[in-house]
Amino acid sequence: MAETLQKIREIDGKQLYYSFLAGAQRIFENQKYLNKINVFPVADADTGTNLASTMRSMVDANIPTDNPKQAAIALADAAITGARGNSGIIFAQFLYGFSNEIKTEQTLDIKTFAESMKKAVAYAYDAIANPVEGTILTVIKDWADYIYTLKDIIDDFIRLLYQAFEKAQQSLENTTRSLEQLARAHVVDAGAKGFVVWLEGILDFFTNEPLKKILSKTVPSFPEETDIDAVSHDIITFRYCTEALITGTNIDKIKIKTFLKNCGDSLVIAGSPQKTRVHIHTDFPAEVFSTLNRFGSITYQKVDDMVFQKEIQFNRKANIAILTDSTCDLPHEILDRYQIHVVPLTLHFGETFFLDRITIQPQQFYSLLEQSEQSPSSSQPAYKDFINKLEFLGSHYDAVIGITVSSRLSGTFSNCEKAAKEVATRLGKQMKVFDSKSVTGSLGMIILRIAESIENGIAYDELLPKIDDWIENSTIRVSVKTLKYIIRSGRVSPFKSFIARVLDLKPVIALDKTGATFLFSKSFTEKGSLKRALGSIKKLTKSHKFWNYTITHSNNTEAAIWYASELETLTGKKPLFVENASPVLVANTGPGVTCVSILFDV
Repeated sequence: MAETLQKIREIDGKQLYYSFLAGAQRIFENQKYLNKINVFPVADADTGTNLASTMRSMVDANIPTDNPKQAAIALADAAITGARGNSGIIFAQFLYGFSNEIKTEQTLDIKTFAESMKKAVAYAYDAIANPVEGTILTVIKDWADYIYTLKDIIDDFIRLLYQAFEKAQQSLENTTRSLEQLARAHVVDAGAKGFVVWLEGILDFFTNEPLKKILSKTVPSFPEETDIDAVSHDIITFRYCTEALITGTNIDKIKIKTFLKNCGDSLVIAGSPQKTRVHIHTDFPAEVFSTLNRFGSITYQKVDDMVFQKEIQFNRKANIAILTDSTCDLPHEILDRYQIHVVPLTLHFGETFFLDRITIQPQQFYSLLEQSEQSPSSSQPAYKDFINKLEFLGSHYDAVIGITVSSRLSGTFSNCEKAAKEVATRLGKQMKVFDSKSVTGSLGMIILRIAESIENGIAYDELLPKIDDWIENSTIRVSVKTLKYIIRSGRVSPFKSFIARVLDLKPVIALDKTGATFLFSKSFTEKGSLKRALGSIKKLTKSHKFWNYTITHSNNTEAAIWYASELETLTGKKPLFVENASPVLVANTGPGVTCVSILFDV
């Protein structure tokens, strides 16, 4: 056999990098299945999505090098940057430990590989406030310990990885008996399974077909996602899965753990003193981020509603998902009723930033606006945020319809559309993203019409052209109390800004058919501005078939009530909702703004 097989006694940085990426590919292939068996610590059906996000960050890093130390460091750094969820962050911390413990910049032999992997286990355990056995932790430990025991008796990486893989498989099967939640659901731990899936990919990278035949065994494959049904779970103790990436110098992970230990559970803190990833399940994500701001700059934050994710897993109301952004200003009860998925924009006060309507609510924003010396600004969701959300939706729905704030006001549509095309191709799902050419309540009403149509059983292909009609037949009138914020945002020309300041104008702003803002009319008083907007609406209702309307405002309840009364008299209908506008919108228009959104019937 020694003459037949070519042994691999050492590996370089490129082999390490590409083998890890081969493991990542297996995670991508099994993502939906891993979501489905996700039970511990809570069944929020996203372990596969989270691990895929972690792996994708490694794939995107594009860092092959012959130096194994440099390759391992770069892989670990990429994993920490992209890590999501309990399992993703634990895995990233394990890789960080491995990279930290490699002492050579030459090729890795079996002994060095085994010693570095064994020492890396302690890093994974140290990252967790309350380590639980029977999870990904246990399988990582059993696998690394077994490799360590084999290092002096095996001189071939392929045989080492194969025998250790079998050990990991046994450890994985034992997770079902180790935790009550897993035993009741008759599944293995999803994170642990993800790790074994990753090992399978690594083994396949180093294993060629002749070797498989000689071993007279095939690498065990995992069942397809159709082999099991969704599994049940216990009550969720803390609602929000909250994560942050902190950068700085000498970040003290022990102090972070001390500050956050009473804020929730499932606390995981991973990474280096320069880049640290924090994960916690909590009911108060805003307080968590406020605490973390003391330790460095928060360069990434995420908050997932696990109660909502549970509903999607076990009580999904339709097979078509609706995806939008936080500028739709839909009340929470409507979002929950129709299971509408929202990706938030971000709001910035200097280096401090917030997730719109998640870690900052309108009233908090108004207080900050008064207290802060820095002007707020907003930014669109990142492309990867949409990738992660769409991959989650793609694992639970047959199709996705996305609709976002006007592309003339934000790059949100561009990022969402690009992500949808990529994910749809990869998952083989139908995903269509629309530019609403609108914002706030107008966007919200289009979403509501989509949701009601889906609830009434309309088919995906039949629904798409109707959305174009609703976009075409929506309009808004925005009464602005002060032009200061719009001028500062650069949405008014310097000459018009000067005239507006001199005359203290109170304009009415509308959106044209492309979704761009334009000055519809102007007045010298707020009341005059409101009346001009109402007058234009009266004219429209005479020539258009009226469906419904909404009122949104930025801390101007008096004007909102006046509009509601006048429009109810005009239309005979109460508004669908009266809601405070999202903070990211108010950052660009200022407090006191009142907006009437109307959707006409086709």
